[in-house]
Amino acid sequence: MDNHTFGFTREDPWRIFRIMAEFVDSFETLSQVGPAVTIFGSARTSRTDPCYKTAVELGRGLAQHNLAVITGGGPGIMEAANKGAAAARGKSVGLNIELPFEQKANRYANVPIHFHYFFSRKVCFVKYSIGFVFMPGGFGTLDEFFEVITLVQTRRIPRFPLILFGSKYWKGLIQWIKASVGNNRFINPEDLELVTVTDDVRKAIDLIVDYQRRVSPPETHPKTLA
Repeated sequence: MDNHTFGFTREDPWRIFRIMAEFVDSFETLSQVGPAVTIFGSARTSRTDPCYKTAVELGRGLAQHNLAVITGGGPGIMEAANKGAAAARGKSVGLNIELPFEQKANRYANVPIHFHYFFSRKVCFVKYSIGFVFMPGGFGTLDEFFEVITLVQTRRIPRFPLILFGSKYWKGLIQWIKASVGNNRFINPEDLELVTVTDDVRKAIDLIVDYQRRVSPPETHPKTLA
């Protein structure tokens, strides 16, 4: 066993305590925010981009319905959604993470939580949300989309509203899923009905608010996230 391997195995058990600390701190904070909606999107979106302005409007509208807004806490779409929620005097949650580039905590998150590990952060996006909005973004946004839709498809979490915002941006992905994944029967035809594609902020908000009215947040979390 070389020195690198020995160092890794020796440090690994202690790393568990850092992971536990992230879960304890984040669960304690997020359990107090009430019903929330997570908004995903690119950190690279500029403040002059129409998507940025849309995310501000979306964050504001959700907060006006007493829904907390959760983002990854960074710039771009995340900053915009946090900005809108904060402007409406709502709970604006930022789950920030250490990255070598792009990610820097935005100043609009009035409930900031810091993470070192991606997986503990991803659990928190899902555990405390009753709806998810995916705005145009890169690998991180795609990663979250496929993870959340898999959890819904496999019934590990309830059928929360999953909204792909920006029909032009998501059109190619939906077509590919239908043509390649669907036609090869890797998913069921009804699986794509789990997603709503829209360009309308009001429709996105109404879908989530209507879900909240119809289905109260579960008393206990699904087994995957319990």
